[in-house]
Amino acid sequence: MNVSIASDHAGFEEKQLLVGYLHELGYEVIDRGPQNDDRVDYPDFAALVAGDVVSGAAERGVLVCGTGIGMAIAANKVDGIRAANVTTPEFAQLAREHNDANIVTVSGRFVADETNRAIVKTFLETEFAGGRHAGRVQKIMDLQKNV
Repeated sequence: MNVSIASDHAGFEEKQLLVGYLHELGYEVIDRGPQNDDRVDYPDFAALVAGDVVSGAAERGVLVCGTGIGMAIAANKVDGIRAANVTTPEFAQLAREHNDANIVTVSGRFVADETNRAIVKTFLETEFAGGRHAGRVQKIMDLQKNV
């Protein structure tokens, strides 16, 4: 599986750790930057990862900022993205099973490294449950066309 990942300056250090972890798990990683912790604007990097996911270059995405909130908001502006800001592995599982989330956003400042690793691992290993959830996900996607 190809995984696209990016951060802003606040999430840079955590992103670097997660890139190494993803390689350890055997994933192909597309690192969209930044390449250092100089100040950047997170929407620019959310757009790069979201673009990789909607184009099919990556099956899933991982975004890191100070809280994960801004990255989720920005990524969700891209048609076809279902980004979830997640703080526990259990929420990562539910975001995949119930919402077919295709990008997970995590906090580089408020969540421990080992928790973020568990979140990302769970997110990537969990499949969408489909069934009763499929219609709900379709209604979410239809909102982009109907509002």
